[in-house]
Amino acid sequence: MKKIDKAMLSAIENGVFPGASLLVSFNHQTVYAKSFGVTRLQDGKNINNATIFDLASLTKPLATSIAIMHLVQAEKLFLNQPLLEIFSETDQKDKIAITIQHLLCHNSGLPAHRPYYETLIHEQPHKRKHLLLKKILNEPLIYPIEQKTVYSDLGFMLLDAVIQKVSGYRLDDYIQKNIYQPLGIEKLFFIDLLKEHHWPTDAFAATEHCPWRKKTIIAEVHDDNAYAVGGICGHAGLFGTIHDVYQILDQLLAIYNGHAAKQNIVHRKWVQRFLTVPENAQRALGFDVPTPPQSSSGQFFSENSVGHLGFTGTSFWVDLDRSIIIILLSNRVHPNRNNNKIRAFRPIIHDMIMQSIV
Repeated sequence: MKKIDKAMLSAIENGVFPGASLLVSFNHQTVYAKSFGVTRLQDGKNINNATIFDLASLTKPLATSIAIMHLVQAEKLFLNQPLLEIFSETDQKDKIAITIQHLLCHNSGLPAHRPYYETLIHEQPHKRKHLLLKKILNEPLIYPIEQKTVYSDLGFMLLDAVIQKVSGYRLDDYIQKNIYQPLGIEKLFFIDLLKEHHWPTDAFAATEHCPWRKKTIIAEVHDDNAYAVGGICGHAGLFGTIHDVYQILDQLLAIYNGHAAKQNIVHRKWVQRFLTVPENAQRALGFDVPTPPQSSSGQFFSENSVGHLGFTGTSFWVDLDRSIIIILLSNRVHPNRNNNKIRAFRPIIHDMIMQSIV
């Protein structure tokens, strides 16, 4: 794997990211795990396997989708359940037929993004989540339901509200109590910005120097909308180490293939359902799938694979047939988000890895 080392070091030299952790597993055995570069450009520490990254949109599959899976398994929620049954204020005709599955598969018709934080940040903090829900429920659809797949943060903000409404627990509390703690996963977590916290900042990879927060962001969520509502939301806000990202993915893979010790936490039936693309959709439920010819997964993952990207420079891909997991966590948005060199780098490093182990 020396060529992998060389490629990672070259990526740092070429400004793809200041630092990164890379982990590869095959048949539930880690075959490569190394870290490179620094947590931040000025006075940063060397990244290691205990460095905590802002996982950004990996929140969607690794927290929100699994929480929804658990609620569906408990029959407290149903995939074909329309939003109208959960939120009585969903009275616009264009949204009445939106279901939980539509939100998970990004074919609800909701737009990709809206800068809600620009107005929410001026409201009292305890009112912001409710105001966010109202804004999304009043947001016009940009296309009819199921007509097109458009990756949408808004759908997962709604799922965050669904989890709290149905379970009575906030997303961070629900996922910790029902998934992470029973599986022994210690360092996947949200940071509540409305409470005091004492995480040592040198344990975190820095993200952007934010022009409107006027500081380099460390140990607080990078995503603007998630920041405005206190750091905990369904589309972003999860932090974690590469080891713990691997732990949750390896558990899902083992359950999917029927040889996990803790299948009672999330059942194989539902893991398989969520990791499969349904009819009239182009994504699995909360997870992305390879999209040839220019997938970020590269050329060699099988069709039966799932993955996801995070805006801060994080990603994972899992080949379900061959039991291969590749996780890349980086701080590519440090010092600013305009660095998009990772787009070209991801498929290259994935191809190099797959060619060396398959």
